[in-house]
Formats: sequence, C-alpha cells, structure tokens
Amino acid sequence: MTGKDGGADLAPIGNSPVVILVRPQLADNIGAVARAMGNGGLFHLRLVAPRDGWPQPNAWRNASGADRILDSLTLHDTLAEATADLHHVYATCPRPRHIVKPVLTARGAAAELRAVCARGLRAGLLFGPERAGLDNDDMAGADALVRYPLNPGFMSLNLAQAVMVMAYEWWTAADETPPRALMTNESPVADKGALDNFLIHLVAELDNCGFLRNAHKRPGMIRNIRHLFQRGELTEQELRTLHGMVTELAHPRRAGKRG
Repeated sequence: MTGKDGGADLAPIGNSPVVILVRPQLADNIGAVARAMGNGGLFHLRLVAPRDGWPQPNAWRNASGADRILDSLTLHDTLAEATADLHHVYATCPRPRHIVKPVLTARGAAAELRAVCARGLRAGLLFGPERAGLDNDDMAGADALVRYPLNPGFMSLNLAQAVMVMAYEWWTAADETPPRALMTNESPVADKGALDNFLIHLVAELDNCGFLRNAHKRPGMIRNIRHLFQRGELTEQELRTLHGMVTELAHPRRAGKRG
C-alpha cells in the first residue's frame, strides 16, 4: 500500500536495528516514526497490537515519502512474537522504576547496537504507546534500558521525536563527517603563495598612501596585517575581491571614469 507517489527509494542499509512500536495509538505518529527512521538509516519497523488496527492511510500521508518503510513493516499480536528472532533488545524508558537492568544513554545504546549488529546479530529498539510508554511487563524481556539525558525539569518527547533521537545517534555513531568544515563553494582555498602576493600588493599601496610612514612602527604594523589575513582560510575568489578593493581604494580616480 502506498499513499503518496514518488516516495523515497529507501532500502535497508546493512544490518540495522528493528524499531518496534508497542501498542501505538495514532497512525499519524506511525508515519512520523517512519520519516524519522529514514533520516537515520533505519528501515525495519514492527507494530505490536496497534490500537486502530493496520493499515491506516494517515500513516502514509504523514511519512513524507518514507513509504517503503511502511510498506515493509510487519504486524504482530504480542511483543514476544515481535522479538522472537532478535538477539538483543533495548527498551526506551523515561522513568525506570523498580527494575534492575543496565541503563544507557541514547549515545551509549547506539554504540552498543553498532557493535552488536557488526557481529551479525539482530537487535531491536522498543518504544511504548504515546500516552504511558512501556510498562514493566514490556521491559521485562529487554537486555537494557535506554534513557535520554534531557532537561530533568521537562522531559517530554512525542513518539517520533523519541525514535528520531535514537535514529540520529545510530547514524552518527558510524558517520565520519568532520565536526567543522569550511564551505568554499566553487572557489578553492588560496595557497600561501597567493596570499603572500596579495599582502605584497596591500603593503605596497599602504606605503604609497602613507599609512606605513612611521618607520619605527612599520615592521610591527606589517606583522599585524599578516596575522590578520593568515588567521582564516581565504579562498581564491576572496583574494581576487580584496585585490580589487585595494586597487580601487588606491586609485579613486577610476570611479569618475565609470560614469
């Protein structure tokens, strides 16, 4: 069943965890969960006793193109049935009480899940119904609990947001994107030779206009100017712009000729 033409061409990426929604209440939320999963590279979705049955067209309408995840999900009558083929199960739980189990952060759980899946074992992530979350019986069969370290004064996530946190941590646990990068678009970063050429041009014009007329201070002023431009990774286009600016400032008579 597909409720939206042109859905994303989503497909399983390696051995990834199964997301299991236990007694989900709203089809809209199930669709939003599929959307969150697609962003984090998760594909396998299982529903345990959805309140309004399945399928529900609203789920596809709210999935924003993650149709293939919904098309491929499986329906289960009990949680035991949904987890029978898994080797490790992690249960998300905002307030674990009277339970003796390891409790992991989302990041810690993602790291363990990566290690488990890398061994070829199958793992699952449990998420409870919207109103009350998982109960003690749901969590009894889990290996560990997952609790997000959020503001203790206000810890309120909807179902899709809870899945998105784990999907994000799962994806970034193996992602190699550098934490900081310089976007230079079409212009490459200028090398030191190009930067020195500009600084020679700039200093020459500063000498010509008398800015560096104090012979005693001149060396220090030039060093400060060089430090200023050496701090960042100027692009070749930025240097061309600076060359033009210096030339125009040094020869203002050119402005009159453009009229």
